[in-house]
Amino acid sequence: MSHAAPTHRVNVRTPPDSVLEARGLTSAQVNERRASGLVNTQNNATSRSTGTIIRTHLFTMFNLVLGLCGLAVILVGSWLDTLFLLAAIANVVIGFTQEFSAKRQLDRIALLRRDPATALRDGKLVPVALDELVLDDVVLLKRGDQVPADAVVLTSDGLDLDESLLTGENDPVGKVPGDGVLSASSVIGGSGKVRLTAVGATSRAAKITAEARQFTTIHSELRAGMERVVTWITWALVPIIAIVLNGQMQAAGGWQVALDSGAWRDALITSVSSVASMIPQGLALMTTISFAVASVKLARTEVLIQEQPAVEVLARVDTVCFDKTGTLTEGGVRFDSVRTLTGQVLWDRAGSQDAGTPAWQGKDGWAAALGWLGADQNANPTAAALKEPFAEAAGTAAPAGASAPAATGVLPFSSALRFSGVELADSGAWLLGAPEALLPTDSPARELAGALAESGLRVLVLAHAPALARESSGKVATRVPAGLEPQVLVIFREQVRSEAPETLAYFRSQGIDLKVFSGDNPRTVAAAAQAAGMDVSAGAVDASTLPEAGPELVDAARTHAVFGRVSPEQKKNMVLGLREAGHVVAMTGDGINDALALKNADLGIAMGNAAPATKAVSRLVLLDGRFDRLPGVLAEGRKIIANIERVTNLFLTKTAFAILLGLTLGVLCWRFPFLPRQYSTADLLIVGGPAFFLTMLPNTRRYVSGFLGRALHYALPAAVIITAVLVFVNGYGRSLAGVTRSEIQAATFIALVLMGIYNITTVVRPVRGVRLAIVAAMYAGLALVLLLPTSLWYHQFMIPSGAYLLATLGSATLGCLAIEINLRLHTAWLRAQHPQVLAQG
Repeated sequence: MSHAAPTHRVNVRTPPDSVLEARGLTSAQVNERRASGLVNTQNNATSRSTGTIIRTHLFTMFNLVLGLCGLAVILVGSWLDTLFLLAAIANVVIGFTQEFSAKRQLDRIALLRRDPATALRDGKLVPVALDELVLDDVVLLKRGDQVPADAVVLTSDGLDLDESLLTGENDPVGKVPGDGVLSASSVIGGSGKVRLTAVGATSRAAKITAEARQFTTIHSELRAGMERVVTWITWALVPIIAIVLNGQMQAAGGWQVALDSGAWRDALITSVSSVASMIPQGLALMTTISFAVASVKLARTEVLIQEQPAVEVLARVDTVCFDKTGTLTEGGVRFDSVRTLTGQVLWDRAGSQDAGTPAWQGKDGWAAALGWLGADQNANPTAAALKEPFAEAAGTAAPAGASAPAATGVLPFSSALRFSGVELADSGAWLLGAPEALLPTDSPARELAGALAESGLRVLVLAHAPALARESSGKVATRVPAGLEPQVLVIFREQVRSEAPETLAYFRSQGIDLKVFSGDNPRTVAAAAQAAGMDVSAGAVDASTLPEAGPELVDAARTHAVFGRVSPEQKKNMVLGLREAGHVVAMTGDGINDALALKNADLGIAMGNAAPATKAVSRLVLLDGRFDRLPGVLAEGRKIIANIERVTNLFLTKTAFAILLGLTLGVLCWRFPFLPRQYSTADLLIVGGPAFFLTMLPNTRRYVSGFLGRALHYALPAAVIITAVLVFVNGYGRSLAGVTRSEIQAATFIALVLMGIYNITTVVRPVRGVRLAIVAAMYAGLALVLLLPTSLWYHQFMIPSGAYLLATLGSATLGCLAIEINLRLHTAWLRAQHPQVLAQG
């Protein structure tokens, strides 16, 4: 396969190829190109600067409100009432750290190794740093090099490239003068000179990198739900603040009286307490902590979470797409068997079927030849798979007294010839190559080889000749030698990851669709997919017959499971099409050709040996490349989603009753019954403390969409109940003679915490074991707050007595009963509308 060479021209003249081949660019021509900016530098900036990330997390409506509240409390000198700022600060720090880490990871993308290239300048070969190469530079490529920029071939001495990172196809691609080569391809055989035609940001690798660099936040339903709540509250905050502040000033005797007497200070602090209690910053913090704990836990199993919500997203995935090479398979091939030209198995991975003398010691020396070709340090990846099974035959692991076969001539592999060869002193010449190159057109063996290839196997032919062909100088000639006779078929197959079948079976059992998008031959892809346990009865689709984008491509992605010859752009568009059709898509891969698809999937998963760019754009990396890590990630994601839904009921109840209470007291012009420090303690006992432990509990419930709607269905009635009780406790206390403000605050605190702790029991049924311990710990906390002298001083509480205490406890009990009724009504609604939630939870 050859690629057209892209061009990049800005007022410079390109010397003739014949001149460049002989001497390269002159120093003057290099300087001219540097002055024109035609240098192989790449843009290292992401789409978001550090300043942008800081502004995104710091300058939000919630942070503005909380910051102003905190500033007001500080200005009046009440430092003990600023505890509510801790959650907000933690959210900013954690959010910034997460996205800045992602930015740094993206900035480290480097598709190319940073070894210097060998360039021809002024007639001399000189080492040149990759970012100092210029347009039209002539670069010498040899085995092991990576192409530094898009180029066109000037000379080729058996130049073979591995383009799998860019195309996904395993087979080496032979290059001849005039062919285009792509940056980030690797040289696996031969050598040659190329002229750079597209440098810097114009090369293919740079374009893929540039698109991959665009920073996008992973879509998280948990985060999206919280942002929706934030949006609703943000729009409501301005009128809410006005009503609350006016109510507190009126409660202090009116604006003028409050300003003249100094009572505005207490009114301001109580207003701050009311407004701060409406902000559900604790829910975001609890979600972030859950993600962080899961990330640390998964890191112990060699799973790297690059963006925390990735754990949650895998639990929501309904379609997993994956590349074949390096993902479903281990990459490369493994030896399967040696067969006669009629198909009889002579040798497999267990050894020769003949119990007599090993073939490498007998008159048929094909095993020794295969051993030598596999052990050759210049063997291509396919031939190298012969090294282990034929180590003894090659003499690398021969028994005592045995001698290794001596080579008298070697013909390196070339994609142009499609074979390699060796001449052994005791058995003549042996050629290993493609059936099309070594078998006659009308040979029955060629038909057999074709049938085996159709089944997904890779078939080579080993042929014998008296000697390798030679030039008059005695040098081995690059042609088929005389007297060539095919001997055996050498069979290879893809090495499917040992854990892949079990893992794919698990995903199928969870109702998840599986799809393979590979750049390799469709037959090979189908065989690997079948070996991994997938149903390939419909065959593999050749994506080269499909458009790069559009409805036809998307329809194929939706209705078929196995694809070959898929381009990077097609992979990306198939993933986007599946997402637009309503699927939640995960994409796994390891090559540069997978990077765009990973970037555009709901969840990109990179293997541990993936290209740097692919790792950088992924959200999750399997460091040891083991597929069977994914079920563990799925379990963690399910636990987080189910447990966050639990605590969301608590947080939204708290937010809703805080808004209702603030508005009600503001309209009534009653003092808000909490100081910020009092409300912070209540929040810790009824939401913050239990939520931390509840998010860590085991939970295997499968993901069910719509958690926010379910949470609001429970939380809003519960908030009305709590608000009604707290308004009654306040009103009754105001009606009693001699009841102090400190007593009203303590009574309201008692009623709120008693109902709040009972509210906890509604999300931890059945209440036993660890769950019972959590509830008991919160009741113990309430007792300590009300009994410890130091606590009473800090909170400025005076415990109510007599009728007021009885009324407080009685109304709180009625409130708990009403919360229980609300739970039962909510459960009946769930049974009718979302039965799968109750069935699993």
